Amino acid sequence: MIDAAIRQYIDPPLNSVGAKIAAVGVSANMVTVVGFLLGMAAIPFIVSENYLIALIFILLNRLFDGLDGAVARQTILSDYGGYLDIVCDFIFYSGIVFAFAWASPENTLVAAFLIFSFMGTASTFLAYAAMAAKHNISTDIRGIKSLYYLGGLAEGAETIAVFVLFCILPEYFSIIALVFAVMCWITTATRIYAAYVTFKE
Repeated sequence: MIDAAIRQYIDPPLNSVGAKIAAVGVSANMVTVVGFLLGMAAIPFIVSENYLIALIFILLNRLFDGLDGAVARQTILSDYGGYLDIVCDFIFYSGIVFAFAWASPENTLVAAFLIFSFMGTASTFLAYAAMAAKHNISTDIRGIKSLYYLGGLAEGAETIAVFVLFCILPEYFSIIALVFAVMCWITTATRIYAAYVTFKE
């Protein structure tokens, strides 16, 4: 929901750091993989209920997720780089929710529902991007990307805000997860409608 609005604030510092990283020969894909591994490192800390340490790894993952695009913009935007970035993002998102289910069995049902909800946002996002490419539709409202980024109520910034709340208020995981799941389904519905308006015959 707010991803496009915050681009003007986060892109300049990310691009500055990204230029320095690119200058020493580090590729955007390397940044993506390191960021993904940092994100996965949060899982054992969540399982062992070391939530603040887990939060550090989650935030590092998000930092690297921003930096890989900044590095790519200094070098070359590749289709594989965009593919790798989005795949790692969705695995990371589901992995964090899975970890909370593992940490507390009472969270299992709600965590499963949230991951189920992620399928709606992920599939509508990726399917729209595929159709947009077929119709030569592009946008840079969320920065220069390798694929079309369709917005919604639940985007990257909202997801990270929810993960931060999970770590700070783990006792309220179920309530926070249910609210966010509803946001995901609203996003899914609006994206389906957007696709109908854009791609109907």
